[in-house]
Amino acid sequence: MKLTIEHKTCFSYQHQVKQSTQYLRLTPQDSSHQQILSWELELPEQAVCTTDAYGNVLHVLTLDRPHQQIEIAARGVVEIIEGGDRFAPADDRLSPLVFLRLSPLTQPDTAIREFACRYYREEAPLASLERLMGELLLKMPYQPGSTRVTDSAAEVFAAGSGVCQDHSHVFLACCRSLQIPARYVSGYLYSDNVEHVATHAWVEAWLDGHWHSFDITNNTRDVRQHLRLAIGVDYLDACPVRGMRIGGGSEEMQAVAAVQQMASQQ
Repeated sequence: MKLTIEHKTCFSYQHQVKQSTQYLRLTPQDSSHQQILSWELELPEQAVCTTDAYGNVLHVLTLDRPHQQIEIAARGVVEIIEGGDRFAPADDRLSPLVFLRLSPLTQPDTAIREFACRYYREEAPLASLERLMGELLLKMPYQPGSTRVTDSAAEVFAAGSGVCQDHSHVFLACCRSLQIPARYVSGYLYSDNVEHVATHAWVEAWLDGHWHSFDITNNTRDVRQHLRLAIGVDYLDACPVRGMRIGGGSEEMQAVAAVQQMASQQ
């Protein structure tokens, strides 16, 4: 299946920004799951391309001149390869144990630890995590606008609702509390349902020597319609755009993404 992706992000500021730096994880990589046929970024200035600690492609965009708006676009064509949910990404040099590390966004509290233990059986780890995924979605129904990107796993779990980022953070907290390495994945999701959000987040957990995918928001382990962008311990490591600035006052961000199947295959 070949997909076309168009992702635009615009930042507008109340006042002029003196200087800003944006960290862009907007470039997918080839793997056993996906082949990048074409990809480009459209940026206001040339960015420095490097690789971060997790093996993600990272572009660092620095604007030294005064500005009141930033427009960033990513677009390309990707072929999703049939064959299950096990990836063979370029980050294999990292030990899975790295993803046992807790972060402020994925720190489990007593409620999360008890929730994870309630459904986990040592003799059936994969089936247990599948059950945990379904129960978590029942506990935290998908509700756009109910949380903020700064909310922790404990906060959204207590609130009882959230979006894909929140579902992923709580699931990560559960896995790590069970001593199962797990990592946050950012990317895109293709769906013929126009109400679906194209940008997405899910989790990969390390079991039996492999990474297994868990899309909690959609209660599925089937990632044949997912395009992987970046991985990390949590959202802050893998989010498509993250930056800092000097000046500017208040900020407004607008992001629009579209993932479509190529017309010849529909």
